[in-house]
Amino acid sequence: MADVRTLPVPDALAGERVDAALSRMLGLSRTRAAELAEGGYVRVDGVAVGKSARLPGDAWLEVELPAVAEVSSAPTEDDVPALRVAYEDDDVVVVDKPVGVAAHPSPGWTGPTVVGVLAARGYRISTSGAAERQGVVHRLDVGTSGLMVVAKSEHAYSVLKRAFKERTVDKVYHALAQGHPEPTTGTIDAPIGRHPSQDWKFAVTADGKPSVTHYEVLEMLPAASLCEVHLETGRTHQIRVHFSALRHPLVGDLTYGADPALAQRVGLSRQWLHAMRLGFAHPADGRWLEVTSEYSEDLAHALETLREGYR
Repeated sequence: MADVRTLPVPDALAGERVDAALSRMLGLSRTRAAELAEGGYVRVDGVAVGKSARLPGDAWLEVELPAVAEVSSAPTEDDVPALRVAYEDDDVVVVDKPVGVAAHPSPGWTGPTVVGVLAARGYRISTSGAAERQGVVHRLDVGTSGLMVVAKSEHAYSVLKRAFKERTVDKVYHALAQGHPEPTTGTIDAPIGRHPSQDWKFAVTADGKPSVTHYEVLEMLPAASLCEVHLETGRTHQIRVHFSALRHPLVGDLTYGADPALAQRVGLSRQWLHAMRLGFAHPADGRWLEVTSEYSEDLAHALETLREGYR
């Protein structure tokens, strides 16, 4: 059964192409939005419009969201088979996100997103939150793999947003840091803000936001240490920035000072970081829900290479 949404054209999107505006407003991929328009599922003031039409101001937009199969049987750019649904019920869906997939659409990002993949597969998620982030209660970097929860119901969105804000969610990562951090168990309590000279990076800064990372070395290897990391806060690039500040950047993380020769030797083109466990009180009944994830193939290969001492 189709889901029909009727809404006024926001002033900020007047003059935008239909496919671009739909992508921003509804959190759809650009391809999915274009398919809807070309299929006759998008109307402005009652008149069907194509994907390249410009949205007028002071108009009403009507979008019919049929099942994906009704629009197109061809895979879209957001069909990412490697993205696995690890858990799902009426309130939440927990995905195991592969590298190369963003949490949601954002300026400058043209690749697949978790929101887009779920929409392409026919999942209905919460409409709460900013248009491009609907259902998203926390994020993982494009270059970080692992578990991420998305709210399907409005109640779940509200409860989970509060849980993340109050730090009652258990977010556990495994990270492979260059060298051997000392002490082997510790807490990094250092504020994080925009890098003073490179605004596309982050850094430990005096005027940054409070950021707390707990870590424990699980295994020492010849050139690196496998660490378990628990986050209290959830700043952008937090683990990467904190380990870089310790002078133990994550293996493969060239942005934050990793050795490019080591990254090449173990075959990594991104930071060795994986969100491997996610636990939270279920928003419907409060029961503790915990989901785990295995390392992706590239991380497992790099770890084994280091264990073997490059043999």
